[in-house]
Amino acid sequence: MLEKVDINSIIENLYEKGLIDNTVVATNNKTGSTDGLVYILSEHNEEKYVLKIDRPLQISMVEQFLHTYQHIKLLPEIFYTDPAKAFIVCSYISGTTHYNRGLKINWMTILVLELFNHYEQYLQTDKWGRLESPIQSWSEWNNRSLEGTRNDWGSLLPIEDYYRMKSIVENISKSEEYGARYLLHGDTGVHNFVFHQLSLAGVIDPSPMIGPLLYDFTYAFCSSPDDLNLETLMATFTLLNHEPIERSRLIEAVIFQLYCRIGICIQHHPHDLEGYLKAWEYWKSY
Repeated sequence: MLEKVDINSIIENLYEKGLIDNTVVATNNKTGSTDGLVYILSEHNEEKYVLKIDRPLQISMVEQFLHTYQHIKLLPEIFYTDPAKAFIVCSYISGTTHYNRGLKINWMTILVLELFNHYEQYLQTDKWGRLESPIQSWSEWNNRSLEGTRNDWGSLLPIEDYYRMKSIVENISKSEEYGARYLLHGDTGVHNFVFHQLSLAGVIDPSPMIGPLLYDFTYAFCSSPDDLNLETLMATFTLLNHEPIERSRLIEAVIFQLYCRIGICIQHHPHDLEGYLKAWEYWKSY
């Protein structure tokens, strides 16, 4: 649990440093998906900054990700980081998350061209997974995801689907173990995408991790049940700066990501379940 934080003291501290003016009003953002606390800071009734309070390790990881990719316009700019890593202040991106997003092919295209294609290889370690708790192999990451998803699904799907996923996990893990490691956002779903006038305007709330480029791409593609079809997949994948892979290999990665996403759906947005189950039958045919 986070220790109790005095938001007024933080605002006063920022004011004393000359970073904000004395008109700032903080509003708790209860809709955020972060595990920490998020406040919107407004100046003269204009939403201007996002203040995130979290554990020091989490703040450090977010700072590292945003600093590495500070040239990417889709991501928030770091305005100030507390020396003790108790909080970070970033620019506010105007819009709404999750809804009013327009066609998937359009926002996936922006994601690929303006975010994924600018990802950098992570050479500081031979580990995989979350930066704060790395693991030995990508196979371990995938198997943890598989077992966790099986628990979420319960008896919704036949056991044959689970065993098919185990086979797919072996295939995709083998090929990705020997591929390049990238510093990924780690949570590229529509709940972390800011849309403005039916267009993607920003990507927020990173949960940084080390993994293959394909992970963030397929995670984003499967993060909403609309337009989960092969045409949309191939049209956007061809734009991705990715080494050539067989179409069957790409489809396996999508099917496994979709399997895991349905588990998340059951836990956090069950209203999407019907759409995901239709997509599941569609992709199983491949």
